[in-house]
Amino acid sequence: MSKNQKIVVGISIGDLNGIGSEVVLKTFRDSRMLEFCTPVIFASVKTMSFCKKVFELDDISLHGIDSLDAILHKKINVFNVWKEQPEIKFGEEDKAIGTFAVRSLEAAVSALKDSMIDVLVTAPINKSNVQSEAFNFPGHTDYLAKELGGESLMLLISDELRVGLLTDHVAVKDVSENITRELIEKKINTIHKTLIQDFAISKPKIAVLGLNPHNGDHGVIGTEDDEILEPTLTNLRNNGKMVFGPYAADSFFGSGNYKNFDVVIASYHDQGLVPFKTLAFGSGVNYTAGLSKIRTSPDHGTAYDVAGKNKANPESFEQAVFAAIEIYRKRKEYLKLSKDPLKPLPKRSFAKKK
Repeated sequence: MSKNQKIVVGISIGDLNGIGSEVVLKTFRDSRMLEFCTPVIFASVKTMSFCKKVFELDDISLHGIDSLDAILHKKINVFNVWKEQPEIKFGEEDKAIGTFAVRSLEAAVSALKDSMIDVLVTAPINKSNVQSEAFNFPGHTDYLAKELGGESLMLLISDELRVGLLTDHVAVKDVSENITRELIEKKINTIHKTLIQDFAISKPKIAVLGLNPHNGDHGVIGTEDDEILEPTLTNLRNNGKMVFGPYAADSFFGSGNYKNFDVVIASYHDQGLVPFKTLAFGSGVNYTAGLSKIRTSPDHGTAYDVAGKNKANPESFEQAVFAAIEIYRKRKEYLKLSKDPLKPLPKRSFAKKK
């Protein structure tokens, strides 16, 4: 991508029976979005034209392409991943529709790896109907970690809050055995690097939530907080990282303590996502930190209950697009400065304005 070109945002279409196609199209209905980036939807023109008609978006123009070399700026590009027309039944869980979600994702990730697109924004999938012998992952994060490399970490972000996870799609009964000193150190190191290179925070302050109620009450309700979390965090602090905790999770958000930190690390999925979605639902973004490439997604799922009713709110998807663009720029700037750390900064003029 040359300096004069816009950031190319690849979009996997997700579950076609959900609200993905609706929020994607509504996001780019505003022509001003095309001033910020160049979208490429991985689906088919025929499929997206059908969705456009369902949602009465006659003012949208789609540019179909069969080669990524044919991407045009200031156009809503649709890369034709398939020729057949999926049988879309909004609001229904369908294994056949799941295969199209996987095909879209695989094509988009391939383009990302080849640098034909700059960032990836994924519309929601149904984690059940995408499963097969060829695609056996609990979600986007695990698949992307395999394909893109790095130490992936689910990070939910909004204007005022960032929440990361030690464990993500792990059954509650298996959480405690998965939280080891090695895992904690790996995740904290990943989030520390992410905040520096992707969010331009030079000295990140990281809060970590305890695993057990009341941090185990000194062993009365569990020993993991005293024996695993606390000594590991102490060691990380001794090595120069501003890591604090473990904090009792039940009062941490209600007290507003989260505002004192750059990120909060939760021990398991719902411990982090319940407060995040309570405080920022509809405007939050899911960012897969720690990868070699940028991927974001909205903070909601397929929303079958409103799918096909022309009621879906595109705000979270819009924010996911903006977040991907912003993170891409900050990482690019960080890598540029890191590559040439002794390069003098531009001189500032301190002359008083007349």
